[in-house]
Amino acid sequence: MSGSPERLLLISPSFHGYWKSIGDALARRGYEVHTARYDAYDTAGEKLRLKATVELPERLRVRGDRRTAETARLTDRVIAMLREVRPHRVIIIKGDGLDARFWDALGDIPRILWLYDDLHRHDYTDAFLREIGPVVDYARSETDMLRERGVDAHFVPNAFDPHRVEPTSTRTGEIVFIGSGYQNRYETLAELGRRGLPVHAWGRDFSRHPMDRARTFSWRRPPIAASREVPLERAYQIHAEGAAAVAIHGLQNGHAMRTFEIPGMGGVQLVDRDDVDQFYDVGTEVAVWHDLDELEELSRRALSDPVWAEGLRAAGRRRTLAEHTFDHRLEEVDSLWH
Repeated sequence: MSGSPERLLLISPSFHGYWKSIGDALARRGYEVHTARYDAYDTAGEKLRLKATVELPERLRVRGDRRTAETARLTDRVIAMLREVRPHRVIIIKGDGLDARFWDALGDIPRILWLYDDLHRHDYTDAFLREIGPVVDYARSETDMLRERGVDAHFVPNAFDPHRVEPTSTRTGEIVFIGSGYQNRYETLAELGRRGLPVHAWGRDFSRHPMDRARTFSWRRPPIAASREVPLERAYQIHAEGAAAVAIHGLQNGHAMRTFEIPGMGGVQLVDRDDVDQFYDVGTEVAVWHDLDELEELSRRALSDPVWAEGLRAAGRRRTLAEHTFDHRLEEVDSLWH
């Protein structure tokens, strides 16, 4: 770009602060970046209000639609920022927390819709996606499907941000997991623990803290060592400090951020997807498991074979820094403007 930088409005969910990695990468490309986090609840009062007026009534199945009113309130906030910034370009991450008035307010501003979560988690119609402009999807299978339906779709996988924090030299000797507590994750990690492995999980669904049990409306927890949710920077470091980090995808179509974050930080990644081979060399940069016996075997090797483990750490980080950072992804996204 030449002259004054173009104003770019990044509209994103707050989810673990990934908006910051994306915004910083855009700024390094020369944009004047403004960010609107459409689901931001930054204060204790805002979080309590959401629990009391929306989440708790929904959980208790109280009659009435409270979600629509909350969506309208958040949309009003984003539209106000759109009018204040007057951007030259807009990137929308997910955008599923905004109502139709936002899309009308965009007018003819060039925009890109970036879906870094499964398509079925959104309620966009094919007709809407065909009209909105370039659509970025994190799953190759979904991208192919959207193209067949006439959508201007582009495959851009998730990424790692090497600017967030540096790896540490600490090693905990634990098999670590950070993330949501889906049933398959509970069962896998609990079984590893029963087999005598030093498993440790982080996240509100694993934590036994009373506040986290209240936030998740759940008392049940798997019988493993567990800690509360941590900021993304600390999560990055925990992945590197563990003897190995387990990646459990379940039914996701694309690869989660963890696929790139664990090797990016120099961690030993034990991942459950054969198609990780489109990003990494299996066996020298990451390790793949298909069942609990194989995961147990790899976990024990990570604990007992430091030469093998250090080889994966170094090779995985080298590949990630060369090919899989947010700077690489934003270069791809930035080429899609109409």
